[in-house]
Amino acid sequence: MFRLKFAILLLAASTAACTPQQTTPPAGALNTIARDYVKLSLTIGEKEEGYIDAYYGPPELQAAAKADAPKQNLDQLFARTEALRARAAAFEKGDSLDARRAKFLVAQLTAAATRLRMMRGEKLSFEDEAQGLFGVRPQLVPLASLDPILVKIETLVPGEGPLADRVDAYQNRFNIPTAKLKPVFDAAIAECKRRTLEHIALPKSESFAMAFVTGKSWSGYNYYQGKAHSKIEINTDLPIRMSRAIDLGCHEGYPGHHVLNALLEQKLVQDKGWVEYSVYPLYSPQSLIAEGSANYGIELAFPGNEATAFEQRVLYPAAGLDPALAGTFGELQKALLALAGARLTIARELINGKIDEAEAVRLTQRYKLVSAERAKKDIDFIRQYRSYVINYGLGLDMVRASVERAGSTPAARWKRMEAIISEPTLPSDLAS
Repeated sequence: MFRLKFAILLLAASTAACTPQQTTPPAGALNTIARDYVKLSLTIGEKEEGYIDAYYGPPELQAAAKADAPKQNLDQLFARTEALRARAAAFEKGDSLDARRAKFLVAQLTAAATRLRMMRGEKLSFEDEAQGLFGVRPQLVPLASLDPILVKIETLVPGEGPLADRVDAYQNRFNIPTAKLKPVFDAAIAECKRRTLEHIALPKSESFAMAFVTGKSWSGYNYYQGKAHSKIEINTDLPIRMSRAIDLGCHEGYPGHHVLNALLEQKLVQDKGWVEYSVYPLYSPQSLIAEGSANYGIELAFPGNEATAFEQRVLYPAAGLDPALAGTFGELQKALLALAGARLTIARELINGKIDEAEAVRLTQRYKLVSAERAKKDIDFIRQYRSYVINYGLGLDMVRASVERAGSTPAARWKRMEAIISEPTLPSDLAS
């Protein structure tokens, strides 16, 4: 039916003696647009440190971007972005792979235009910023709606004094000694990898290097290097608790960022020659997919109580902690997850100017049940990355819903997960 309709449209256009409108890309058109997109992204990256999270594409495009950057101001880059977005939009109709490719480019260029507006000094609301950069408009929970969860947690950590102080003191009993960090993380990442490889085939050359660092606003970071290799950094500014070993092992490694990047490189860049996937602008819809899938990967690899069971059996002894306490600590972690929405609401209020930094710290202590030091670290992250925080919570919810609609069996869920992290996927695709 589609082919017949397409043929009739072309015939009508020809009969009317006018130029037919392109509805499918001519040979090489998207490849040209993709190369222009990569060069443009890298040029913007020369204007803002941290804008490009990873690049492993053609060196000549990077060299051209470095040469172009001094000659281009933000207004000129914005005009280039809008023109390139219009070129890509001509090919985004339909559900073909080419159409999906074009839709990805349009979404990424929409984010680039939004970021350039911000770089030029335009003030956007938290909601408008999130929509423009990441392709979703968050609906956030009122903080007061989380008060019943605080009441429940009161029963898990009884005692005198503010609840945040009690929870923080209790969790400090599960800090991994500095000398034990490497063996604990090595064991956690190895198990995350083993479980992932049962369901997803990775390039045989894949590898990562891990380092412990300080002076960062984040707790962990994956720097993808290309050729299926990552550098994973773990921040030790604050003591690392037992609950973070599996979380970071899955999120930064398997089946999280490392796996996503390795699959995109193999399946889209190498197999299809789609150069646009060799560059990763941080402030783009790619990040909602990346952070959401990395967070859901924890649940997927360790469903139910399996994380607590593995910690008790392997990680607690490796850390020199009492395995008998694993159950109660795991119960508390599950209860705390229900407070995750507080971070996004506090970020919105802070970025929209409704509260100041001191109030943001106070609310973070109350609703995330952390110390003042940890609350300040979280607000430092929000100050640096702004609406990016939606990608962790909202991204998790959207990926979880998409994966779990695929079926209740592990095989069905892992298959859907692999599709999300190895195909042209936008946030709108997760709702389909």
